[in-house]
Amino acid sequence: MLMAKCMRRFLLAGLALCLSAFAAGAATLDTITQHGNVRIGYVADEAPFSSSKPGARPVGYAIDLCGKIADGIERQVPQLKREYIEVTLANGFDAVKNGQVDLLCGAITVNLKRREIVDFSQPIFLTGATALLRKDSPGYLQTIFLEKPAVRPVSQRGASTRVIGVRASTTTGVTLREALATQVTKTKLADFDTHEDGLAALEDRRIDAYIADQVLLISLAKRARDPSSLEIGDRLFTHEPYAIAMRRNDADFRLLADRALTDFYLSDDFLPLLENYFGAEAPMLHTQIIMEHVPG
Repeated sequence: MLMAKCMRRFLLAGLALCLSAFAAGAATLDTITQHGNVRIGYVADEAPFSSSKPGARPVGYAIDLCGKIADGIERQVPQLKREYIEVTLANGFDAVKNGQVDLLCGAITVNLKRREIVDFSQPIFLTGATALLRKDSPGYLQTIFLEKPAVRPVSQRGASTRVIGVRASTTTGVTLREALATQVTKTKLADFDTHEDGLAALEDRRIDAYIADQVLLISLAKRARDPSSLEIGDRLFTHEPYAIAMRRNDADFRLLADRALTDFYLSDDFLPLLENYFGAEAPMLHTQIIMEHVPG
């Protein structure tokens, strides 16, 4: 009798583990179908890719592309609802991994470390990191980040201070720290929670440069107190392919996402969307993204 009870407990425990594993590995589309909604995570401080105002639906290029994927899901899940969930770069990938969001949208760089946690769609954008400078930033920074530094009076304060700002939890910050760790330098990095905080520090002369992806800096500089006092580097020091993050080990859902993106990229509506967010750069960006897309 005792042995039978032990065996029963063992079998029940094994069944519970199997059911738990099955639930954890449930296909994303099955979960969306069951709940009738797709949960779209977004990072709020990444205009023009994703941004939001209190009480308003998030907007941006990546948000629109996530919407195209949701359209593809809706063809299989009629009357699909779309729930937008704000996350941060620090917790967004865990939110995908743990099933709190189905799609993560924003200026999300693909790299191998992140692919240990999540999977990614095909690329939605290509850019690279550079610096946002004041026009009187130290000369050594102008030489590093500008192809043709203008001859102008510059601050000499940077020779001793050398403080560069970067947003916390970004691939750019990791790259800079790795580069500085191999050199004997007085340059220090200052982390900021948002790009707006970094911009304020640059304008208030608490830092000499703010490093981020060029496309984000273009949008950020427009929101400065005096945009004419700033300039954006034209030398890119990293390769940053952006994509939409989703849970790992779900090839069918990734296929659905890539198919929706490819269909949209090849439509007549894609170039106008790029023009809306990126203006004169749209034709070049259109060519780059089409070259990277997954063929239909």
